[in-house]
Amino acid sequence: MPLYIVATPIGNLDDISFRAVETLKTVDIILAEDTRHSKKLLSNYDIGTPVRAFHEHNEVAKTTVVVAELLSGKNIALISDAGTPLISDPGYVLVSEAKKAGIIVSPIPGASAIISAMSSSGIASHSFTFFGFLPSKTTARIKAIQAVAHIGETAIFYESPKRILACAKDLLQVLGDERIVCFAKEISKSFETIITDTLPNIIEYLIVDDVHQKGEFVILISGINKDDSVEGEAQLDKILPILLTEMGASKAAKLAAKMTGIDKKYCYQRAINL
Repeated sequence: MPLYIVATPIGNLDDISFRAVETLKTVDIILAEDTRHSKKLLSNYDIGTPVRAFHEHNEVAKTTVVVAELLSGKNIALISDAGTPLISDPGYVLVSEAKKAGIIVSPIPGASAIISAMSSSGIASHSFTFFGFLPSKTTARIKAIQAVAHIGETAIFYESPKRILACAKDLLQVLGDERIVCFAKEISKSFETIITDTLPNIIEYLIVDDVHQKGEFVILISGINKDDSVEGEAQLDKILPILLTEMGASKAAKLAAKMTGIDKKYCYQRAINL
């Protein structure tokens, strides 16, 4: 009665593993984020297993039924539209409940846009954090970027083609024109593009042709080096006491964050401890 978490290709259909194909052929049911989207992959490999829709809008309602079927002895596989399920995709509720019920959850490894972009970006990969999709609203997006502006590891985000240019401009506003970033899109597809450069150059690439803004993007932001981090802290040590003589901790922290690029919450904690 295992629940298999099966990674599928993020572009090129040949990237699926032999084990994934065999698993999808032999399970009793396949749960797919979008049955129509998955039909192309399943047809390509002559996989005739019954397929059910399982997505963010019905996951909670369907989980109890699926867990009951697993407990009854059925083998079930979960796939997303592309890549590894649960990574900014549905499945967490099901896996959590399956584990609580004592059901074996077995991963069938494969493609992941995050790891693929990371491995080919040229940006440090020894330590990184994935933050999912950036907020759609400008103010919230800028705050999210500010929150990672001074961390010492690579920060990874997803972004949609509709917002990619606005996002790049927000990144430039917060990070400046020298920070190295990577924009990766269409990985393993015909128009695969992986650019690692400064933000002014990436923005120029996006603007020169609207086609360059199409595709789902993985954005990688290089971590700040220790020297820059120390410099920011030193600057904060100088200006925060001065600001606090003229205004409250909240306002001082907000202004200090703008002046140093350091996260406002961190500045506020420093302010209330002075």
